[in-house]
Amino acid sequence: MGKGIPLDDQDRIPWLCNLHDILLRDVASGQHVVLACSALKKMYRDILTQGKDGAALKCEESEKEAKRAEMQLLVVHLSGSFEVISGRLLKRKGHFMPPELLRSQFETLEPPAAPENFIQISVDKNVSEIIAKIMETLKMK
Repeated sequence: MGKGIPLDDQDRIPWLCNLHDILLRDVASGQHVVLACSALKKMYRDILTQGKDGAALKCEESEKEAKRAEMQLLVVHLSGSFEVISGRLLKRKGHFMPPELLRSQFETLEPPAAPENFIQISVDKNVSEIIAKIMETLKMK
């Protein structure tokens, strides 16, 4: 991405499998985990929770471990218009993703939908409002 080339599924899937394995290990040890990443497609979010079952490639963790630690993923979908997000991206200095790739991100995006476990929050809210909404949702779970 730093070179201005969007990642494709073959680039993302091994990375997502690795994240799945880390999440599984941490959840199995009793930790609560917050992960921030651009899981733009439903398939990507499935890989985070299901590992190899959600991907054409194999993740490292075994079926036995996957059954031992049930992972429940709450997707926090921060939604905003292309114009708002583009404006914010243009203000960033030294970020790995060049603004020219934003269009491809919007084209790839498959917003979460039922039956996925998600909340959608507008990026027009301030950070404290966003955090309050996330915390409120987590308390209800």
